[in-house]
Amino acid sequence: MSDHREKTHTEHDPLPPATVEFVGWLRKVAPYIHAFSGKTFVVAFVGELVKEGHLTGLVHDLSLLHAMGMKIVMVYGSRPQVEEQLGLRNLDSQFHNGMRITDAAALECAKEAAGELRLDIEAAFSQGLPNTPMAHASVRVVSGNFITARPLGIIEGVDLQSTGIVRKVAVDALRHSLDNNAMVLLGPLGFSPTGEAFNLTMEDVATTTAIALKADKLIFVTEIEGVLEEDGTLIEELRVETARRMIDSKTLPINTSFYLNYLSKAVEQGVSRSHLVPFGIDGSVLLELFSHDGVGTMIAQENLESIREAGFDDAGNIKALIEPLELDGTLIKRAQDKIERDIDRFSVLEHDGLLWGCAALHPYKDEKMAELACLVIHPSWQGSGDGERLLKHIETRARSQGFAKLFVLTTRTSHWFMKRGFQLTDMTSLPKERQRSYDRNRKSQILIKTL
Repeated sequence: MSDHREKTHTEHDPLPPATVEFVGWLRKVAPYIHAFSGKTFVVAFVGELVKEGHLTGLVHDLSLLHAMGMKIVMVYGSRPQVEEQLGLRNLDSQFHNGMRITDAAALECAKEAAGELRLDIEAAFSQGLPNTPMAHASVRVVSGNFITARPLGIIEGVDLQSTGIVRKVAVDALRHSLDNNAMVLLGPLGFSPTGEAFNLTMEDVATTTAIALKADKLIFVTEIEGVLEEDGTLIEELRVETARRMIDSKTLPINTSFYLNYLSKAVEQGVSRSHLVPFGIDGSVLLELFSHDGVGTMIAQENLESIREAGFDDAGNIKALIEPLELDGTLIKRAQDKIERDIDRFSVLEHDGLLWGCAALHPYKDEKMAELACLVIHPSWQGSGDGERLLKHIETRARSQGFAKLFVLTTRTSHWFMKRGFQLTDMTSLPKERQRSYDRNRKSQILIKTL
């Protein structure tokens, strides 16, 4: 009888180290895969990524994310490709404060560059992804006129011509494509309702799209490593208020500050997380998403929002908040001591201990009317609904004090108030005291709302 017998499970030879490592890795990333499945990611990459030969690797990685159930919107940049097209035509680039002046010739170059890049990207997704974990997979990419744009116009006397910014994102159409298992590809061009084309920045398109979609993540894949300390150490995570302070300090490299501004805006307006990762590291998007420390910088913010009545210590912050609008003529100038005297009339909006908005309620008790004044939201939070929340708070405060009507004087925002129940009226509807102090030179429109 032979002494040989079959090995039991416990007697198998040890697994190769690579296999053990793989099993451990899979167990580590499984919670991330579960958490991210069904989430919407906007991934934007600069034209330099394509120019330096990193497109294929990114396509493989994004296809893998798509296969794991993540909804992917891609946005590509084209700056070096536009420069190349201009060079082929012996044309010089024109800029004003870092923004390209897009004349007719430059617009044709932008169209040419964007069109070629779109074809290259779509081709990369159409080749079956050989020799990758996604071999033979079919990935459908949808492009289209999802972006409505408008011209930036004349800035400091310089006409930027066909340089534009995003006006509207076709959210329903984007979601329809994503829900039908397609990846969406957006380029740095937008169109007006009359068919005019505008040259946009990748950062504007991606950020506006992420906000409109209420995306779970906005990821910039760029030429820089991330946000660095002064000694060159990578900052792995930033709270958005810290990011804003770094931007305002003007100590960051120009490109870092430029990207960080858009990434911070996205988080401030509802995107859960934003990331700045380098394309120079192979698989940087995967490493950022599925490793504990990542390889870039993540910007995050807990929405710790509160509206409260102002105190004396808020006077300086209120002055700092409204001062830019005083300088451009939107608001009348208020001295610091005037704000301090009226501080009990102000309500303030706080985000995680920082003052981001304010509004004042001035009473006219004899007529049971009150004036809403100085409604201001920090530029970083405009468009996120905080102005409406402050308005509702002021209306509640006015009702609790027995006022029947609320009025406002404005030179630039009448339509915003009209959408919220205010009606245009004339000066005779104001309290007598307010009629006497009305500044006829400002020609402010008068709107009133019955509470």
